[in-house]
Amino acid sequence: MFNFFRKKKAKVTINSISIPHFGWNKVEENDSRIVWVNPEQSALISLNFFDIQPDIPTVKDLGFLKKFYRRNISTSNSGIIEVALLDVHHIPGVKTIFKIPQPEGGMTYISSITIPFENCSFVVKVQAAEVDVTGIRDAFVLEKLLSSGEINFENDQLQNWFEGPYDPTFKEGTPMNRSEHEQYDVEFPQHPLSIARALINQAGREIIFKPEIKELAAFRK
Repeated sequence: MFNFFRKKKAKVTINSISIPHFGWNKVEENDSRIVWVNPEQSALISLNFFDIQPDIPTVKDLGFLKKFYRRNISTSNSGIIEVALLDVHHIPGVKTIFKIPQPEGGMTYISSITIPFENCSFVVKVQAAEVDVTGIRDAFVLEKLLSSGEINFENDQLQNWFEGPYDPTFKEGTPMNRSEHEQYDVEFPQHPLSIARALINQAGREIIFKPEIKELAAFRK
């Protein structure tokens, strides 16, 4: 007889999670995607909601995840910068950073945090692109490492410059290069990779879950 007085569960929607948007301009909002853009940095941040079972294979086996993303991203001639597991308010998630060659030259960097549940998932994504003059970070670090002898030319080819972060022997797609290591972000804070990496880290720290998120069934793979 008391069923009439039970509190109805709140429906989970894209607004069940909030993320920092840095005061940027909102340019899109619907049931599955909200996008904010900063034209001064050629960057955007988006919150995405997928009301279906996640297609991510696991949040437990990092080695499997690295191989999964490496295989999939290389088929589009792109590359991996980072794949990591993380805890978001005690809910397991996955952080990734990919690099995608632009047709006109330079790279677009996409960093993301995927938060899967049994029957839905949220993805926070930062996208930042190289525009105008490209390759300055690469050239600076390349010259530095050539001078120190850490890399060298052999048979007119660079040695030890391109190397995947988890398997240096994997050369398909567009491998990570030495200038894309996080240690160089401080020297190039306005580089799109530095922006994508810093903002996804901040977003991960500042995500806010509404109470209905705690009622979702966990992703157990």
